[in-house]
Amino acid sequence: MPIATKLHQFFKEKKLLHQSLHHSKSDHLGHAIELANASPEVSAKCIPLIDKSGPAVAVISFLADLDLDIINQTFNRHFQFLNDATAGKLFNDCESGAIPIFAMAYGLPVIVDEDLLNHDHVFSASGCSSTLLRVPGSAFRVAMTGAIKGKISKWPQVSQISIGDALCASSGNMSIDVVAKKLQKLYQLPPMPETAIRIMHLVADPESDVNQLSKLIERDPSLSAQIMRYANSALFNYRGSLNSIKDAVNKVLGFDRVSQLAMGIAASKAFHIPDSGPFGIDAFWTHALYAGVFAQGLALMANPDLAIDENEAYMAGLLHNFGILLIGHLFPPEFKMLNKLRESDADASMFEIEQQVFGMGGAQEFISLGHGTIGAILLKMWGMKDSAVKAAAMHHNFHYQGESEHYVCLVQLANYYLSQYGIGDECCNVDPEVLLGKLGIDGERASVLVETSIAQCQSLDGLICEMTA
Repeated sequence: MPIATKLHQFFKEKKLLHQSLHHSKSDHLGHAIELANASPEVSAKCIPLIDKSGPAVAVISFLADLDLDIINQTFNRHFQFLNDATAGKLFNDCESGAIPIFAMAYGLPVIVDEDLLNHDHVFSASGCSSTLLRVPGSAFRVAMTGAIKGKISKWPQVSQISIGDALCASSGNMSIDVVAKKLQKLYQLPPMPETAIRIMHLVADPESDVNQLSKLIERDPSLSAQIMRYANSALFNYRGSLNSIKDAVNKVLGFDRVSQLAMGIAASKAFHIPDSGPFGIDAFWTHALYAGVFAQGLALMANPDLAIDENEAYMAGLLHNFGILLIGHLFPPEFKMLNKLRESDADASMFEIEQQVFGMGGAQEFISLGHGTIGAILLKMWGMKDSAVKAAAMHHNFHYQGESEHYVCLVQLANYYLSQYGIGDECCNVDPEVLLGKLGIDGERASVLVETSIAQCQSLDGLICEMTA
């Protein structure tokens, strides 16, 4: 069924606009949000309650927790949470894990968190495990006309509230820190390599200079050679002589780009994955280096009022697919299967092929998060900037709105353009005009940048071979 019968009738009677987003069968609301590429920040969940006066429903943000004490104190009630079995009987035409927020369709009183009433649109379960609803804010407010309104939710006190990581938890409240700790208990997550840590600390020190960065990079002959080759590439078209890392920094790349590229290259040494295949290290670095260049170039064209940092944009592009490396490192059999599935079906989405490896050994729970969330967990643990963490988590979520969304858009736009040249982990089915509009970028100028950059980036192929040797 595309939508629960009673809910369909409710929308019909109230003449409420809504959009049905069809997706593969989900296990719970968080899973449905990920399958539908919806935004967790503007999604709502239904929490069934009961006291001596009967059942009711609280409607709050997907990412928040219900403050039961506040509800009871404010409305002089004695609510308790209703168990799933009993709640299922109240929504008898709904599938498990897909209870909609429009409980008035089932004759139940509703208490809605007033913060939800300010959204331009709201995502909700539909009663069907393979359909998510996108309801315009105006229609949502009409539907909630008879509901009790108040401040009834609280937010988990963590540094990053659910950036896609929450999507594996049926309650939708699992923070990135919780998932990271669980991963660490079950698997030996690779620590950031010493060179990458030293570079990160150096960059964080306001007193650091080019001499210190150059000496640090020169300790690693392989890293030095890669930085020099990058500086000498056609991407920068420098016609002079570069004799040292210091020259590369001062004359071509600049402190920020050298430190970021060096950190990315050094950090990637933490992983051991095959060279070949659609997700092998060769393909990874081609995508990563090109995406960094594209994201930075597009950032320079963006509306200045957005205050986008071009260096953060480069880093976001460079690191956004690190989850692929972590999957390959932790789960070799699943990684091998991902490669085979991609080779056999080039048109399938990344999410679709990730879902097909469910159930393979102990990786099931974490593979289900998707490479974006897994990568974001690692980048956050390593102390990377929030813009890079968010870009990793959300680069396949084209409805995303929230913190660092412009960096997410830059990476998505870079991936779109790269997909036109067969570079990246999948075809990017997104309207580039929407992303260009969000960023305030002129489409014709972007096209010229892309044509120029793709030709220049091809000079990096030798560097990529050197990096993966």
